[in-house]
Amino acid sequence: MKNIKSAFLLLIPLCFLSFTKASATEISYFKFNDTTAKALDTASYDSLMHKLANGDKRWPVKTKAYPLPGAILPFNRIVAYYGNMYSKNMGILGQYAPKIMLAKLKAEVKNWEKADTSAPVIPALHYICVTAQADAGRNGLHNLRMPFKQIDSVISMAKSINALVFLDLQVGFSTVQKEVPLLEKYLMMPNVHLGIDPEFSMKEGSVPGKRIGTFDADDINYTTQYLASLVKKYNLPPKIFIVHRFTKKMVTNYKNIKLRPEIQFVMDMDGWGGPDLKKGTYKYFIQGEPVQFTGFKLFYKNDIKNGPKRLLTPKEVLQLKPAPIYIQYQ
Repeated sequence: MKNIKSAFLLLIPLCFLSFTKASATEISYFKFNDTTAKALDTASYDSLMHKLANGDKRWPVKTKAYPLPGAILPFNRIVAYYGNMYSKNMGILGQYAPKIMLAKLKAEVKNWEKADTSAPVIPALHYICVTAQADAGRNGLHNLRMPFKQIDSVISMAKSINALVFLDLQVGFSTVQKEVPLLEKYLMMPNVHLGIDPEFSMKEGSVPGKRIGTFDADDINYTTQYLASLVKKYNLPPKIFIVHRFTKKMVTNYKNIKLRPEIQFVMDMDGWGGPDLKKGTYKYFIQGEPVQFTGFKLFYKNDIKNGPKRLLTPKEVLQLKPAPIYIQYQ
C-alpha cells in the first residue's frame, strides 16, 4: 500500500555514511516549561482518554500506570511534518525551503485547532535521521546515518516555532539496539522524541524496498526501556515514541508490548491511499490491535493519486475510533 520504493534517498556522498562524533555547534535545550514537579491530573487524563475512544470499548487500554508528570498526551494533539532535508521525495519537511515549510505547518496546526477546539495543538518536525538504502554502503547495513549537523539544523528550525522534534529510524540491516543509543545526546533533550519504522527493518535479509520489514515487541520493549532509562537519568518528562504501521506483520506480538510511565506509545497508521482504504487500514491494524495512543499519516501527494483524489479532512480523521492524537503529514 505504501510506495516503499519512492522512500529512498539518492545515495549521499560517503562522508555522510556515519554520524559525526561531534556537532559543529553545541545544541541547547528548547525553552521548556518544566511541569515534571506538578502532579498529573489523573481525572482529566482519564476523561480525555475516554473521549479519544469515541465509543470503542477496547479503548482506552487498561493499564495500572499513569504517565509521569509533564506528559504531553492526551492533553495536547501533535501535528507533524515528516521527511528528510536531503530529499524532496521523502516528505514535506525537505520539499520546501524552511521558511515556507514552517509556514505551511503552522497553517495545518490552525486547521486542527479549528477542527477540535478542546485540544491544544503542538507542531512538530519528524525527521528521518537514519534512512534505509538499497546499497549496502560502507557499513554494510543498508542504512545511511545523517550527520549531526543536519539534525542540529532541524532542531534549530523547530525551536523557531516552539515545535517538538521526532528523530526517525529506518534501520535497514541494523537494529534498534545499535542505532538508538547513538542518539542519546539528542534524546536527552526534553523536546526531542523518537520514531521507528518497521517497514525498513530487514530481519530476513532482503534489500530494503523489496519487501516490507518488521519489528517485534522485543525490539519495541528494548527501545522503550532505553528511553525510560534516559527519562530517569536526566529527570525528563515522558518521551513520546512513534511506531509506524500499515500491515499486520510490521509489528509482531503486539500484546507483549510493555507500557511504561516514562513513555507515551503511539502506533501510527502509515499507509497511503484513498479515504476508504486508509480507514480500513486504520480499523484492522491500529484500532483492532490496541496499545496506548494512535497516530494517522496523511500524504499530500500519494493520498490523491486515485479517486476521489482528496485528503481525509481533520473532521473525518477525528471521527475514527479511537481518535488519533498524533497527526503526521508527508
